[in-house]
Amino acid sequence: MGWDQGFGVKIRLQNGLPFVSVTVLWRGQRLELGSVLLDTGSVGTLFPTDVLSSVGIAPTDGDFVWTVRGIGGTESVFGRQVDGITVGELAAAPFEIEIGLADYGFGIQGILGMDFLTRVCAIVDLACLELRPGHAANAQEGDTQ
Repeated sequence: MGWDQGFGVKIRLQNGLPFVSVTVLWRGQRLELGSVLLDTGSVGTLFPTDVLSSVGIAPTDGDFVWTVRGIGGTESVFGRQVDGITVGELAAAPFEIEIGLADYGFGIQGILGMDFLTRVCAIVDLACLELRPGHAANAQEGDTQ
């Protein structure tokens, strides 16, 4: 099966780390984030509280808070189902994200994790520095998980 060269999303390397642009859809609003870490070592997709506050996503008294653990230590997060997440033509809607302080000592606007990458059947092509759909991506259209 061939691949349309215009369909991939460019991966940008910053300090040796892969970054992509992500759009978060929330209640009719689009939040464009240009510096999101593409992290195949992260189970979940996480965004900083201060970044999402611009579209009105904030913690509430009823939120369940849990701890996530990674290379940088532990962090308390809460979850929110957003209307969708898109990376170029790759989209998952609706989509559950994690939200926390995400202060890692360098400027990132979020972490795109394996939950999104597997849901959209993404191929991370490091030779071409592109993120693109795999052949099963068409089966994910209209996915409501």
